[in-house]
Amino acid sequence: MVATAAREIRDGDVVFVGMRLPLIAFVVAKHTHAPDAVGVFENGILRSTPARELLFTMSDGPNITGALSCLSMLECMALLQRGRVSLGFLGAAEVDRRGNLNSTEVRDASGKAIRLPGSGGACDIAALAKRFVALLDHQRFRLPEKVHYVTSPGFGPWRAGRLAQGGPAAVITTKAVLRFSAGGEAYLHSYHPGTTVQDVLANTGWDLQVSPEVRETKPPTRQELRAIRAYDRDGFWTR
Repeated sequence: MVATAAREIRDGDVVFVGMRLPLIAFVVAKHTHAPDAVGVFENGILRSTPARELLFTMSDGPNITGALSCLSMLECMALLQRGRVSLGFLGAAEVDRRGNLNSTEVRDASGKAIRLPGSGGACDIAALAKRFVALLDHQRFRLPEKVHYVTSPGFGPWRAGRLAQGGPAAVITTKAVLRFSAGGEAYLHSYHPGTTVQDVLANTGWDLQVSPEVRETKPPTRQELRAIRAYDRDGFWTR
């Protein structure tokens, strides 16, 4: 997942990084194919180089030391409003067939509502970044045909006018990579080593379309693995 997420970063991208796996993906991209990418953290920090030490929160001292800039959160989010952010990474409790994200509320087996943390800056990123990528565990209940609540917009009627420039580029799960058709519907682009197309379909909550060119996801290269293991030495985020 980390290596695949890293490949979504293009050289020169301004990337809303976030924590956990996207943090490591940014490091991998910077050490491989995207040396000129710039990382943006929601608390206002911009970095042209990865922090020298592993981060456990985005406000850790190593993230501030050597930063390109330390802005206020308002100034940081204004980068989105000005159309300066190329790519954002997001997590969610649910992602549906149109790439809508839910991090607000889900229902348990009895139908009882379970409140979640909510949007934070996720809605801003999904709405205003030029593209976004979602990462999540591939389980059928987390990939419903329609999310219980649209916290952050994927494709839909709202992608007209100002929001037409953005939308989900990919959903990277523990089993596969989903991409989106011109009509805004997810399809299976690749399945990770160790799984199959049938396994992915069986664990998706709708009739997921399969690309005629579906293939196995390219495994991490030695260079990518070296970058991951050098940064997250104890596997805190990646084990």
